[in-house]
Order: sequence, then structure tokens, then C-alpha cells
Amino acid sequence: MTEAPDPQDPHVEPEDVRELAEIPAVEVISRAAVMLMSSAAEKLGLGDADPQQSSHLDLDEARRVITALAGLVTASVEYLGPHAGPIREGLQALQRAFREASSTPDEPGFGPGEKYTGPVY
Repeated sequence: MTEAPDPQDPHVEPEDVRELAEIPAVEVISRAAVMLMSSAAEKLGLGDADPQQSSHLDLDEARRVITALAGLVTASVEYLGPHAGPIREGLQALQRAFREASSTPDEPGFGPGEKYTGPVY
């Protein structure tokens, strides 16, 4: 993860630095969701041509990230406005990909994050 630009750095223009207080909550939540989605996709091996052979495949880690994403989405859906639909669709796609990657898939309703979202088939 990269560090925030140092406003004292002579190479950083003051207008390039945004104070966290100035960023709308929906943007913070959306960015967090996108980061969790990207992490889950990598841990499911979806960045490789053959996900099952991916060196990044780690279903235990993917389960944790997907569950965290589900909690975030469920808790903040009322604030996401038009962003809610695509984020929910991305979450469901990751939940289905997790089920497909599992050698012994969880029962519907018991997969990652499904205690927050309900069963994903």
C-alpha cells in the first residue's frame, strides 16, 4: 500500500493532496469496497489465466475478505446510492467464484459473507 503524499514535499502540489475530512463518505466507502473486491479477486486467483493454478490462490484469505466486504456493503447500502447496485453485483460475483473454487462448496447461506447477504446460488 502506498503512503499518502507528504504535503511538505516540494514535489507535491498543494492541490494534489486531499484532506480526508474533505472526501465524501460515499467515496471512502466505495474505495474501501473496491479495495476489498480487488483483494478477494486476487486471493481467488482471478487475476491469472487459470485461477486454480494461481500462486495467489488462498481460499481462507478470500473468505475473510469477502465476509468483510459483505459486512461493509450491508451496513452502508443505504448511503451508497447509485453505487450500491454495482458493488452488490461485484460481491455476489465474488461469492459465486468462491463457491466454484472450493473443492467442497459451502451450503447456500453458509458461504463467505452470506450471513449478511443471504444465500448466493
